[in-house]
Amino acid sequence: MADGKTLVVKQIGSPIRRDKVQRATLIGLGLNKMNKERELLDTPEVRGMIRKLPHLVRVIGE
Repeated sequence: MADGKTLVVKQIGSPIRRDKVQRATLIGLGLNKMNKERELLDTPEVRGMIRKLPHLVRVIGE
């Protein structure tokens, strides 16, 4: 991506029967299907979203 450190985030859980807030956070991370991976900039905002969904996402690359 751009200059700076990036994270690879993988969705490991289903958003079915989850809060609307949790679903919206997944979409904000660019995830919406099982086993999908996204490379995101390592910012405090992204880290906070990952911290809200430890049961649904896993950080693969740091």
